[in-house]
Order: sequence, then structure tokens, then C-alpha cells
Amino acid sequence: MGLIQTIILSVVEGITEFLPISSTGHLILTSYLLGIPQTEFVKSFEIIIQLGAILAVVVIYFKKLVISLNFKLYKNILLAFLPTVAFGLLFYDYIKDYLIGNSMVVVISLLIGGVAMLLFEKFHKPVHRSLLTVHYLLIGLFQVLSMIPGVSRAFATIFGGMVVGMNRKEATEFSFFLAIPTMFGASVLDLYKTDLNAWSAEDSRLLAIGFFGSFITAYIAIKWLIKYVQNHDFKIFGWYRIAVAILFSMIMFAK
Repeated sequence: MGLIQTIILSVVEGITEFLPISSTGHLILTSYLLGIPQTEFVKSFEIIIQLGAILAVVVIYFKKLVISLNFKLYKNILLAFLPTVAFGLLFYDYIKDYLIGNSMVVVISLLIGGVAMLLFEKFHKPVHRSLLTVHYLLIGLFQVLSMIPGVSRAFATIFGGMVVGMNRKEATEFSFFLAIPTMFGASVLDLYKTDLNAWSAEDSRLLAIGFFGSFITAYIAIKWLIKYVQNHDFKIFGWYRIAVAILFSMIMFAK
């Protein structure tokens, strides 16, 4: 993987991480288009550069997350994170060996997710309630679905939040916050499971570039999305997912 490919992947990660269109799916499909082999390093790269994206969340919401010491928010994030811990530890090897890097899985997930998004927006009736422990655990179970490449962690958690009673902006922001332990945990687990001695100095340099690139682009994407959700629904993302799925399936079958 070269420098230009690294920059492209980091930009794709930063833009797509917090939009409900699947960053992992887009990274896999972008790698496919660029002809980047799905080596162990590339798979780890696609996981670890997400740390740059979550740093953008911490910077933007530093006051709310750090200065205010909102222990109720910390508790709710932890509750929603627990299902991911359980399923992640159980299925990490299977996910990395058979799902990450699988372009066909991504295409199918994008298509099904796009249809589901359009149906959700058409039939969902907003509910407003005080959230209980079980509601945050349910959001966490929605997030578990995003372990399948192409599903989108943002899609799963935002719509999970709306199902249990959050409004669109609240669900979107909670999705940002839940990304912090989720992606940090995924990166730490991947580093623990990976033979770092097999990485070259060039691999480490590319990883640093990817981290910085995803941070910058994620910062911009988060700012934009928060403004967008205050006056728009997610139908455009549903149609986008369907269009991308159709386009990439045509490209794959043509090769």
C-alpha cells in the first residue's frame, strides 16, 4: 500500500465513519477499486485509523465529555458498549478472517441497509420517553449488527437510539459518544491479536498518516452531520447505499 492509497483510505474513513453508510464497507470497496490486497496489515490499518476519527469526537465534545464529568453519560455509554464487548470477544477471529475484506458481504449489507433505512424513515413514529438501562443495552445490541461490514455502526446506533425514544440529534450525538469505547476497544483488541513485529517501519508511517487524515476529515464530517440532522431525515443516505451497492455489484461482476 502506497502513500496516495493511504491518504485516500484515511479520507474515506474520516468522511464515512459517522455517516450511516458504513466506513468499513467503504474502506473495503475502496481497497478493491485501488487494487489493495487485503493483507493482515491492511485489515488492521482499516480498524486502527478509526482512532483518528474518535479523536475528532473527543475534541469537538471535549467540554461535554471531559470537563463536565457527566457520570450519567459515562454510565449510559458503558451500558450500550457491553453487548459489543461480549460479541466482539466471541466473534473477533471469525469477523476478521471471513467478513472484513469480503466485498460481496459489503455490497449485500449496503443494499439491505439502504432498504431498511428507507422503510424505517417511512414507518417510524417518534416516541419520547425517559430511557432506562434496558434501552441503552438495546442500543448496544443494535450496534452489534455493525460487526457485519457494510451495515454501518452509525446507522445501527442512530436508528437504535431513535427506536428507544431519542430524537434524531440526540441519537446522532450518542452514536458519536458510543464510537469512542467501541473503536478504541476494537483497535486495542486488534493490536493485541496482531504480531506487531511483522510490521515494517513503513507500515507504521502509513498508519500514522492514516490516523491524521481520518482525524481531519472526521472532524469536518461530524460538524456537518450535526447541522444536517436538525432539519433533514436519512432517506438520502438510504438511496445512496442502494446506489453504491448496485454500482459495485456491477463492477465486481464485470471483472
